[in-house]
Amino acid sequence: MAESGRQIDRFFRAHPEYAADYTQDSFWERRAIAARYLPAHHLRPLLTDTDEAVRRVLAYRVPQEWLLELRNDTDREVRITVTDRLPEHQVELMAGDPDYLVRVYVARRLPEGRLFRLAADPDNEVRRTVAGRIPCVSLGLMAYDAEAGIRRIVAQRMDVDDLGMMSKDNDWMVRYDVALRAKPDLLQQMLDDSEEEVRLAARQRWRTLNLARDR
Repeated sequence: MAESGRQIDRFFRAHPEYAADYTQDSFWERRAIAARYLPAHHLRPLLTDTDEAVRRVLAYRVPQEWLLELRNDTDREVRITVTDRLPEHQVELMAGDPDYLVRVYVARRLPEGRLFRLAADPDNEVRRTVAGRIPCVSLGLMAYDAEAGIRRIVAQRMDVDDLGMMSKDNDWMVRYDVALRAKPDLLQQMLDDSEEEVRLAARQRWRTLNLARDR
């Protein structure tokens, strides 16, 4: 009869053998807490429980081979947990999820060589995660991203031989990041940049490169 989560948990912690008797209880919290103590073979009927709190427990506890049964769950937290627990070779199955945060988790776990499919994701946070992980040889796909902060990540990671495509970016902070890494030929073109901060960075790097060459 207890309705306090703490009391319910204390009961099942002391008597886990009773957990199976509460999988159909009318109170969602008793079902959710009972699910923490159930043997794995009793978990399957709860995969379709009406309460998301119960299904969240299931997402943490069920064997990996059952996880795909929860991939289209209506609750975001359930799908995030599924994404976090799926074997690496199955993570891409969640890449089309309608919730941006689920796709962020996909972008964090997807093998680097498969990240290109999220390079044009509609959400900035997803693309930002991709920009930080995608192999350098594929960064050109994101050199013209609509978000300046993402283009800065690209400019900071891109191979120096490819930086020319970003030296005329319309955001001066992106050009500043290019100037910090550019080779002499490209630097020379940036010494007359329209933004003073970029010109200063280009001149400083020019001096540094010349000093290194003269040693």
